[in-house]
Amino acid sequence: MDMNQYLEVFIEESKEHLQTCSEQLLVLEKHPEDLSVVNEIFRSAHTLKGMSATMGYEDLANLTHKMENVLDAIRNSQIVLSPELFDVIFLAVDDLEAMVMSIAEGGDGKRNVMGVVHQLEMIEKGESPVSSAIAEVAAASAVLDKEEMTVGEGYDEFEWTVLQQSKDQGFNSFEISIGLREDCLLKAARVFMVFEVLEKSGEVIKSHPPVELLEEEQFDQRFTITMVTTESSDEIKNKIMKVSEVDQVVVTALDLEHLRYAAHSKEDKVTEIPKQETNNAELPTENDDKKKQAPVKSASSKTIRVNIERLDILMNLFEELVIDRGRLDQISSNLDNQELHETVERMSRITSDLQTIVLNMRMVPVETVFNRFPKMVRQLARDLNKKVSLEINGAETELDRTVIDEIGDPLVHLIRNAMDHGIETPEERLAKGKNEEGKILLKAYHSGNHVFIEIEDDGAGINKDRVLNKALSNGILTKETAATLTDKQIYELIFASGFSTAETISDVSGRGVGLDVVKNTIESLGGSVTIDSKENEGSIFLIQLPLTLSIISVMLVAIQNEKYAIPLSSIIETAIIKKADIMNAHNQQVIDFRGKLLPLLFLKDIFEVPISQEEEESLSVVIVRKGDKLAGLVVDSFIGQLEIVLKPLGNYLTSAFAISGATILGDGQVALIIDCNTLIH
Repeated sequence: MDMNQYLEVFIEESKEHLQTCSEQLLVLEKHPEDLSVVNEIFRSAHTLKGMSATMGYEDLANLTHKMENVLDAIRNSQIVLSPELFDVIFLAVDDLEAMVMSIAEGGDGKRNVMGVVHQLEMIEKGESPVSSAIAEVAAASAVLDKEEMTVGEGYDEFEWTVLQQSKDQGFNSFEISIGLREDCLLKAARVFMVFEVLEKSGEVIKSHPPVELLEEEQFDQRFTITMVTTESSDEIKNKIMKVSEVDQVVVTALDLEHLRYAAHSKEDKVTEIPKQETNNAELPTENDDKKKQAPVKSASSKTIRVNIERLDILMNLFEELVIDRGRLDQISSNLDNQELHETVERMSRITSDLQTIVLNMRMVPVETVFNRFPKMVRQLARDLNKKVSLEINGAETELDRTVIDEIGDPLVHLIRNAMDHGIETPEERLAKGKNEEGKILLKAYHSGNHVFIEIEDDGAGINKDRVLNKALSNGILTKETAATLTDKQIYELIFASGFSTAETISDVSGRGVGLDVVKNTIESLGGSVTIDSKENEGSIFLIQLPLTLSIISVMLVAIQNEKYAIPLSSIIETAIIKKADIMNAHNQQVIDFRGKLLPLLFLKDIFEVPISQEEEESLSVVIVRKGDKLAGLVVDSFIGQLEIVLKPLGNYLTSAFAISGATILGDGQVALIIDCNTLIH
């Protein structure tokens, strides 16, 4: 039987079961006496094991089986819950999530998890997990993963010759397994930085995956590099660990003879759990039935899963319908036929309702993004030796799927920043008269055509003097300008590129990169981010996002015979100016706009529009903004405001300058959508 037809359902349901495991584990940690929570986790794990075995993903089924054994012992009061035990189970869930993601990305779902399995087996036998379990398991997994990736791959004749000659000349040969943080925003950039460091220390011989795949980010969080150098393993490791967002580095001296023959003996490795054991575990026993509680009846589901690509196709077909509706409207007006006019009006109402339905189908609760944060906050609190609770409100608030896909990384960055720089240690909080447990509030809500997301903490807040001094020392502003800034403007300085007030680079939050990446990502989605803070009381980051990226409000303008659309979210106002008011400054035409010099950008020159008529004495200008930067876009005339559906240009036109997409107007004409951010930049 072909299982590929069930793959999509398997992936989605696996994610749901793992999310349930994560959420319920957090509940169980707070209420260890509640065995109903254990039963809920056990059911999800048991279902996931059965699904994985049916689909043929044995590694996934085997690890789930081991975790299931531990959960079964917990619910039968054979094992006492402890923080170390929770650490191991959370690590097992992390590995299961990585396997499912591998399958979702077209992989085989295999992962070396012997370290975690060993910990689970110790727990199952009634032994306590070893001290510093997470660190030791992670290190073991890193080494095993490295062996899995390199031993089987082998080296070609040229590579072996280089390695052998380097050894004869006294060079050290190392295999280096490097793991990036799970929330790494730019994996390819981090790989480049690692290669740059290593090439200064020696010669890189080989990488796995190959360099081409690393550049395209076609790898998980870990990759392996083989190199020769005169430096020691500790020196190499220390240099790599200085690269931001590198989480793990394991440097192993290369044993050429061992690796030459290791591939031949690889097939003799003992699997983590014999297949027979897995098959037997699938058969329910009488005791198992007694242990299980009576099944809870749930309401029958009235929903179906629809691939987002199908909704995109539906949206495109709907746009074709809108074009025909516009043409029918014109024909109706020309013929002056009352019956036809009434029919077209009715068709307009129906298509408007259809448009609303299609857009609502694309809406997804922000819960899908928020769900990952409780577990992340728990682990970070342990890493930082802080006590932090996370409260989530408004998780049911809905956003367009395209926005949901992009907002996750900025939120991760802001939450990590709040935990590292905002929330104080328990000792510091008690000294300030605060509760030793810090609080982070993550809240989402609708307002008009926007969704607002707040990240609020009750930590140390932002030290204005420290921010100003750092900005002055970095040359971001002058002393004269600094004296005129409001508190809000001072806080927003932390969004400047490369800005960081950290005395030492942290592996938790900004890592010295700053929050400019967060701001740029949110602005690219048509949103904005603001800060409010009180020293020793806390900070609030407020993110404003459009409900959808599919439909945007624009100002339609004309440049000669061509029509362009400018997003209203970027427009401050429109104006008519005289040519005599234009001045020149630094080889740039500017105007005086409310006491500030505003650069003018002539769109007819930028887009090379052929001139077919004489120019007027006055100019129509659209004042647009990106952050605190303003510019005036010179057009021929304003047509009006309307809502349009954004259509991508396709793969062949990705290099079109300052054009973010196109739309089809009611009369069938195509209008290009101007990217104001690119123009101002």
